[in-house]
Amino acid sequence: MLVILAASLCGCATIRITDPYRTATEEFLITQAAQRAVDQLSAISLRDREVFVETSTLTAVAQPEQWDVYMIGEVRSRLLMQGVRLVDKKEKAKIILEVRSAGASIDRLEYLVGLPASSLGSNNPETKGVPVNTPELALFKSTKQLGYASVAFIAYWADTGEVVASSGPFVGRTAREDFWILGYHARTAGNIAPTETGQ
Repeated sequence: MLVILAASLCGCATIRITDPYRTATEEFLITQAAQRAVDQLSAISLRDREVFVETSTLTAVAQPEQWDVYMIGEVRSRLLMQGVRLVDKKEKAKIILEVRSAGASIDRLEYLVGLPASSLGSNNPETKGVPVNTPELALFKSTKQLGYASVAFIAYWADTGEVVASSGPFVGRTAREDFWILGYHARTAGNIAPTETGQ
């Protein structure tokens, strides 16, 4: 009777785990590179001007990427911190400021001393076309990810189209590198969260 009572009182809990299609490392590499690029922009000549930020030159697609939206937020923040008066409609603006980017992405470099993972036997009739996967055997391995983002703007008078100011293009860079020795993750270095250069 006690066993039945104890079983009826037992509860259970589940934790929902999701895996986004991009890792946090990839997102930090691109967004922090965008932030470093934006930090180089200068809008001092637009101080106290009513400015509308035109973003269609950066996010022409219906669903812009996360880092494009982040870059726009960083540009707006940079302008505000430099004394620019932002307006929400073109009709209210004395100046139109167009933001553009040449690119924002990641390069990946890998170095391996050992045997890479491979697939064998896919054409072997004895295995009936079923591939045999061999694991990676790494004496030493390093994986380096380099994030890049560029940004620039041009500003012009809303009524005449005459150029008032421009800044950029500037490039922001980020990096993360992971090291493995005999299959053991020995060290991570980089300049994005949660790593720091030299660690």
